[in-house]
Amino acid sequence: MIKVVKPAIVAMLFIAAGSFSNTATAQVYVTVRPAWHARVHTAPPSPRHVWIDEEWKVRGGRYVPVGGYWALPPHPGWVWIPGHWAHERRGEYWIRGHWARR
Repeated sequence: MIKVVKPAIVAMLFIAAGSFSNTATAQVYVTVRPAWHARVHTAPPSPRHVWIDEEWKVRGGRYVPVGGYWALPPHPGWVWIPGHWAHERRGEYWIRGHWARR
């Protein structure tokens, strides 16, 4: 016996999924960039590891620094593109770092 899902339940699931993606893409703007603090990192665990410098993450509506760490590239030959601040009419905002093909 095949169960039929009611259209209202399916619609609710799509609406819920859409609301999660909207909150994840919300941008926080600042008029003054937060100040960096001293960066300290240990020796790499292996020659293949890449240092991922500190990033800024939004918590509670403001930017907070998140410490750096060593990571292996997801694929051979990929490089880490560091995050950076960007400017818009509404203010400054952080663009996260990411992995990219060389």
